[in-house]
Amino acid sequence: MSRTIERSTATPRVLASALGVMTVFSAGGGVRAEEALEQKAAKKDAQKKEVLSLETDSVIGVSESDYKVESASKKFTAPLRETPKSVTIISQQVIEDTGSLSLVDALRTTSGITFGAGEGGNPAGDRPIIRGFNAESDTFIDGLRDVASQTREVFNIEQIEVSKGPGSAYTGAGSTGGSVNMITKTAKRNDFLDISQTFGSDQTRRSTLDLNRMLTDQIGFRLNLMKHDANVAGRDGVDVSRWGFAPTITFGFDTPTRATFSYYHVEADDTPDYGIPLSVSGIGVKRHPVGSKSNFYGLTGRDYRESSTDSGTFRIEHDLNDNVTVSNSFRQVRTTLDYVATNPDDSRGNVDDGYVYRSPKSRNSTSEGWVNQTDLRAKFNTGRIEHSLVTGIEVTDQGVHNRPYAFTAGASGTTCNAALLASGDCTSLSSPNYKDDWTGSYTDGKPYTDTDTETASAYLFDILKFNEKWSLNLGLRYDDFETESQGYTNGNSTTPKGNFDYESKTNFWSYQVGLVYNPLPNGSVYVAWSTSRNPVGETSGEGADSTSILTENLQPERNRNVELGTKWEFFDGQLALDSAIFKTKKSNARVTDQDGTTQNIGEVEIKGFELGVSGRITRNWQIFANYTYLDSEIVKGGTVDIDPSSAVKYVAGANDGNENPSTPENSFSLWSTYQLFPFLTVGGGANYVDSRYGDAANTAEVPSYWRYDAMANLKVSKNLDLQLNVQNLTDKRYLDQIYPTHMAHVAPGRTVLLATNLHF
Repeated sequence: MSRTIERSTATPRVLASALGVMTVFSAGGGVRAEEALEQKAAKKDAQKKEVLSLETDSVIGVSESDYKVESASKKFTAPLRETPKSVTIISQQVIEDTGSLSLVDALRTTSGITFGAGEGGNPAGDRPIIRGFNAESDTFIDGLRDVASQTREVFNIEQIEVSKGPGSAYTGAGSTGGSVNMITKTAKRNDFLDISQTFGSDQTRRSTLDLNRMLTDQIGFRLNLMKHDANVAGRDGVDVSRWGFAPTITFGFDTPTRATFSYYHVEADDTPDYGIPLSVSGIGVKRHPVGSKSNFYGLTGRDYRESSTDSGTFRIEHDLNDNVTVSNSFRQVRTTLDYVATNPDDSRGNVDDGYVYRSPKSRNSTSEGWVNQTDLRAKFNTGRIEHSLVTGIEVTDQGVHNRPYAFTAGASGTTCNAALLASGDCTSLSSPNYKDDWTGSYTDGKPYTDTDTETASAYLFDILKFNEKWSLNLGLRYDDFETESQGYTNGNSTTPKGNFDYESKTNFWSYQVGLVYNPLPNGSVYVAWSTSRNPVGETSGEGADSTSILTENLQPERNRNVELGTKWEFFDGQLALDSAIFKTKKSNARVTDQDGTTQNIGEVEIKGFELGVSGRITRNWQIFANYTYLDSEIVKGGTVDIDPSSAVKYVAGANDGNENPSTPENSFSLWSTYQLFPFLTVGGGANYVDSRYGDAANTAEVPSYWRYDAMANLKVSKNLDLQLNVQNLTDKRYLDQIYPTHMAHVAPGRTVLLATNLHF
């Protein structure tokens, strides 16, 4: 395979000099500097660029992959440097260098993101929390929403784009803290074959294949395959197993009409792990994790998690002329999720006596749906104003059927005793045996829920470029959102036993406005205002936000964000620096009122700032780093059931002034690599996440942690390289998820991976 890399003849300056120049600009001395830069740019355009041709028989000496990449989103009609929004892009090279094997692994490289536990109506699957707000239904693939609960793979991912701050103008319902958009691998215009075989600690075995072939001058085919099996480092009895394939074919690469057909299939068979229990609660007593962090309280003879995802996508676009393009994307998706998991003690109060009740949780769901998005992109002028416009419509239909299992314990009661220990329903807190025989049973449950969600949306984005200095970014979206939940329930304190049918219909407008000033060609300063909405049932039956008797008549939660930021590029655009300060306010939040009902009376406020850097500092040195500071406050938390045994159950304002759950004050991520020799690259990174509460009452907390990683890549020949990754270098046993009334999830311990990579 012959590869061509374009390299500027200019020698990169040191980072300190660039930052010094940036300081001079901000101090008002930018006029002369700007002229010098413009002269340099003109001289550079007049010069011939050196083209370095790397033939197949040479050892690669300059990496062709970078940590700094542009967004693939069609709704960002300007370069990231001039987009008035915080966007972090995790490139394919970052994913590969860090040894990330799942979406969660990759997202750990981005500060401001934590993860939620699968409990309390939330299925066991990916649940990122961005800037303190749940984003489990704000995951997109190639710009199309992907709501189904699952553990997502990265073998077919080109890059991951994390947009932060309310953004319903871009995404529709949700995206209070932000959204995640995964860009998939599609056919390229050159032939290649990459095969990777990874062996590692904890019986890790992973195989991937990436094949690309040009069938004709205008037709390309690509196939990605994956098989993965491993135990989880530091967790007794926990393992993961999955396999998948993703073919895609593209027609008409450089013709006016281009089309792509793609398919994605993944199956997984894992052991679900809810982690370790929390201490017993009480008035004025804070809960904390108890038990060894290596202990697994589940039952390998009972617990399992099987899932599958099938997704087919057809995309077509046509250039009406040089300035107008129309496109359509359609995706059909079917997912299944079937599991039985152990919730350790489940607030049963046994841990103070040294025992754990193995409370079974389950889900058996099938999710089917489709989404269709039609866009028109156009460039035109009105007088001296240049416009870059995107307008379109989006229609979705999502149906989820869930019938969890009904369990019969092997012995009666939930207070651990000799009979429950013998039946396997209870175990020791200090030395659980995941191989215990469980004498209970389970069958299909009678209760079930069918959730149907339909949306219809229209949107318009336009960048008005007044001159080289000023531009205005506008976005407007209208959403019609309808969700219905029906089925059968055994009943509880708020819902009567029997059949139910709840429906919520709403419509809302979302908008964003951003003013961008370019003091120099390589930098911008912006101020932006954006909004989002959280309607009832936005998770479409795949999360705790369900339509019920308590919520069906409530209005959407309202979110707004104001942000002031700056973005700069240095070293001929190879290095990007950005920073932003912001304030996000959620109003109309759903909380409990004085009479015990749910009302739109809550309010949450999060203020903070972010710093980020990505790209090349020198020819051989790459960096990807970011820092986020979050100051969160529950301004109006409604009323709280402080003590159910008390005559006065609901206390108003008990949570007012508390920190928002899962919102660390400080979080930091650094990853960097350096090419020591043409054949050897080394790298490493660090992650820090502050302590954070799991609940609005701030009674359950997990501590802060540092995690360190390292890698080395050895290029043996033109066709072979070896990569060693050591994740969690110090074997730090930290907690990365918390559910406030039950448990905290333990992250994997030290993991060593050695990959053999073949390239043809």
